[in-house]
Amino acid sequence: MTEAPAPTRRTEILAAAADLFARRGYHGVSIADLGRAVGLTGPALYRHFSGKDALLAEILLDISRRLLEEGTRRAAIADPARALDALLEWHVDFALGNPALITVHERELDNVPEPQRHEIRRAQRAYVEEWVGVLLRLHDMPAERARAAVHAAFGLLNSTPHSAGALDRAAMGELLRAMASAALNRAART
Repeated sequence: MTEAPAPTRRTEILAAAADLFARRGYHGVSIADLGRAVGLTGPALYRHFSGKDALLAEILLDISRRLLEEGTRRAAIADPARALDALLEWHVDFALGNPALITVHERELDNVPEPQRHEIRRAQRAYVEEWVGVLLRLHDMPAERARAAVHAAFGLLNSTPHSAGALDRAAMGELLRAMASAALNRAART
């Protein structure tokens, strides 16, 4: 069995920053705080990132790109019911495994510089459209309704930082998948 590669210093910094930003908010974290969290002086972070805003932008760009890349792959499954199940499985696992990233994504986008914020929004819209495309292949419904249903389902799925402790991870994952699946499929029938 092969071991996973050790995280790079940059990866460690991103993970520590996501955790700190989720707990204390972007404005509640200093460069010195970020450095201490990974055993560096604050100024040493500048060897890895040009500033706190660049660090936040990279966190949110990475989330958006990962969601889109995997979402695109799963949405391409020929059977739309299986594609929807695969999208739900991916998003639920991502949300349950990354509550700090979900929190930072939800709260801190306005603190990202405009060029990167535009790129993040573009990736988010494309991710939504992957889900919409699957719903439209699965059900005869207006695209606007499918899009609204996807956004509503994301609200449920991304609630994990607030609700994940109520059940163990497996039970919470099953609950979220069942609820989101029922909501998305019901949206076509009303």
